[in-house]
Amino acid sequence: MAKEPGLKRVLSLPMLVLYGLGTTIGAGIYALIGEVAASAGAYAPISFLIAALLAGLSGLSFAELGARFPTSAGEARYVREGLNSATLALIVGLMVVASGVVSSAAVSNGFAGYFMELSGASRAVSVAGIVVILGALAAWGIGQSVGVAAFLTVVEAGGLVLVIWAGWDGLLEPPPSFGDLVPPFELAVWGGVFVGSFLAFFAFVGFEDMVNVAEEVKDVTRVMPRAIVITLGVTLVLYVVIALVAVRSMPIAELAASKAPLALVFERSTGWSPVPISVIAVMATVNGALIQIVMATRVLYGLAGQGHLPAAFGRVNARTHTPIFSTLVVTGAVLVLALAFRTAPLAQATSLIVLIIFALVNLALWRIKRHRPAAPGAPDLPIWIPVLGFYVSAAFAGGELVHLILS
Repeated sequence: MAKEPGLKRVLSLPMLVLYGLGTTIGAGIYALIGEVAASAGAYAPISFLIAALLAGLSGLSFAELGARFPTSAGEARYVREGLNSATLALIVGLMVVASGVVSSAAVSNGFAGYFMELSGASRAVSVAGIVVILGALAAWGIGQSVGVAAFLTVVEAGGLVLVIWAGWDGLLEPPPSFGDLVPPFELAVWGGVFVGSFLAFFAFVGFEDMVNVAEEVKDVTRVMPRAIVITLGVTLVLYVVIALVAVRSMPIAELAASKAPLALVFERSTGWSPVPISVIAVMATVNGALIQIVMATRVLYGLAGQGHLPAAFGRVNARTHTPIFSTLVVTGAVLVLALAFRTAPLAQATSLIVLIIFALVNLALWRIKRHRPAAPGAPDLPIWIPVLGFYVSAAFAGGELVHLILS
């Protein structure tokens, strides 16, 4: 009997870092900087910093777990190993798929906003066209998908650097004081900052996707932890500086109202056409959606391999070495959600789902570290990191749920 085709190990450290940067940068900053500014005002950079600290705790936990258990559907495996529950593992795996689908739908709407500015096409046509194209690319192959994502990541990071360059003079003249950067101790102000941090957290969603291509990474035990840390560090620096430039370049109300906020920042700062930044933003949002689709299909594949889902979800095409059926299911779900909802509610829903996943993954590592030694070559974090990651993620998830109910 012929052996079933499997996934191929083709991803190196640079490719994996570009994969992670592609989903974090593309999924967040181009589409959400205006939304964050609407909540946090001039203190939007603080919202991004809080979100980064939250994501960083869980990022370290994912780095250790990704080296301990380098498999697709990683979160489900971590929860099963740490909490000894196949049912909870399946629920977490499906939540990961849901986060990828909802995130892709949110980013597809971000694409539509910029693309409509450039082309005049309708929202429905813009959303449907890009989702179908990305689904086809994801089905084509992991090497091709990540190759395209790597190229787009370099372009979108270059776009952020271009916006920073354009707004640099406005950032430094006059030099910001401590009071300009740190919110006053007022409940209403900090409430807006924390609401902004919930939205900003969505911009960091993506590093956890990296563990779900573990079966396609070379020397995964060594490469995966390094790639996660590098991805989060680069993302943090870019986001905080971009947020500073944006809030000091124009009135907050105008920034919050714009469908293409970074293009508007570039135009106001330079007096030049915003088209180059809009084009880059389109590419960035496309990249984020593509990587989320790839991630979600790999989780379905991994869940099928672990016996949680029907075998059809784990079947790999002999020519493309991709799970075609899983790709079709994910692409269809993204299309439906992207057409039914707009960016902000989808981003908030993604953040809530991911925060719950982070809480459970941190709890799983906490329990694993109490009973098992670290794997050879894998990081061995102090136990307080997953403990703090659990409590912080759970607290933020509760706050996000309350905000969604009240809004």
